[in-house]
Amino acid sequence: MFLGVYRHTVDGKGRLVLPARYRDRLEKGCAITKGRERCLDIYPMDIWDREVEKYQKLPRTDARVRRMIRAFFAGAVHQNLDAAGRVHLPALLRDYAGLGRQVVVTGSGELAEIWDPEAWKEYNEQADDYYANIEEALSEYGI
Repeated sequence: MFLGVYRHTVDGKGRLVLPARYRDRLEKGCAITKGRERCLDIYPMDIWDREVEKYQKLPRTDARVRRMIRAFFAGAVHQNLDAAGRVHLPALLRDYAGLGRQVVVTGSGELAEIWDPEAWKEYNEQADDYYANIEEALSEYGI
């Protein structure tokens, strides 16, 4: 499980050292793709494979599904961590998430996310307000 918030730097070649605590979970590689709220999602391969199965079951006759599938897969890349625990973030993905040299890597349960620090700050401030009243939201889902 991916937990916590870490500040890291993207080097001049677009490489990011992932938090040491995440590396064991990603030893078989990962898929990185566009996430919601303009972050990047890092999927361990077993979770990625599960997501792929979900998308394959959707009806391609629906234009909304085709757009979603294209957004999810077109920007996705498979990555293996190098000896230093780094992954390469292609320019297309860095541009999508507005990433510069400094990034925030966050745990999100079964996947991790990469955020622009300012975007994370803004999002997290709103999320904190939402989380303070989470019982209301959870009750809507019967939890």
